[in-house]
Amino acid sequence: MDRLLGALRAAGEPTRLRILGLLNQGELTVTELTHILRQSQPRVSRHLRLLCDADLLDRFREGAWVFYRLSDRDDAQALVTTIAELIPEEDPEFSRDLERLAEVRARRAAEAADYFSRHAPEWDRMRSLYVPEEQVEATLLSLAKQQRPQRLLDIGTGTGRILEVFSPHIRRGLGIDLSAEMLTVARNNLAQKRLGHCQVRLGDMYDIPADRASQDTVVLHQVLHFADDPSLAIREAARVLRPGGTCLIVDFAPHEKEFLREEHAHRRLGFSDEEINGLGEAAGLAPTAVEHLDGGELTVTIWRLDQPGVDNKTLLEAAE
Repeated sequence: MDRLLGALRAAGEPTRLRILGLLNQGELTVTELTHILRQSQPRVSRHLRLLCDADLLDRFREGAWVFYRLSDRDDAQALVTTIAELIPEEDPEFSRDLERLAEVRARRAAEAADYFSRHAPEWDRMRSLYVPEEQVEATLLSLAKQQRPQRLLDIGTGTGRILEVFSPHIRRGLGIDLSAEMLTVARNNLAQKRLGHCQVRLGDMYDIPADRASQDTVVLHQVLHFADDPSLAIREAARVLRPGGTCLIVDFAPHEKEFLREEHAHRRLGFSDEEINGLGEAAGLAPTAVEHLDGGELTVTIWRLDQPGVDNKTLLEAAE
């Protein structure tokens, strides 16, 4: 009871209610909130600290930037979301906040468009070598739906596309990437689609910023061929998987396209089924399915590796 009262007291102030309403639209930095609220950074930071202390917000650092978002903790998420959704958008002050939020998003979109314009030709060349991404995504969804995932982690999220594809089927999505530029693109894409239950953050595949056994599904989509140590990347994925969870790896079958190594920094020219399944077994995962998607000059392969234990469907039925 004390914790609930403390959370309600923390939320019960006009500026802090505005902050909750804004973060219900998606994560924001301190600088962005200062611009939107038209208040000094020390004052905004004080409000943010009080909301974090009440477990209503999560805070994480990404280089020199600090991001805030509504709490992802199971015991606080329902409360903070309910409070945020009760804030009337027609309120004059909050309405102006939303207008300035649109300005912030427009700047993000411009940065993302500039990044895409500089890299579009090389991506177009890459995509021409293999089957359409829509076919890859449909196969991924088919393999993952069997587990009814609630929490999904996308390693090397890039544009956030995998989060977008899975968004109708999951409760929470987290994407990590080492590229700040790609995270700008991903945040813009998620905001435009209003996917507030999906977030991205700076993160390393070898040191995933997630707790042990916290994810139902982990996806490595066209990431492993960049890895210096694929074995360690898969072990980290296994670490954060819940019992019965699934790791889905999308990459190329073995090929001889040396230009991918020279021009796109691919360390590996594809993987065999035997290698991925062996790496999975060494990490304690059980190979359960493989799909080969032929088309173009490269074959895309999707491997499914399961964490032994009670499956998600059984856990959900028990909870019901």
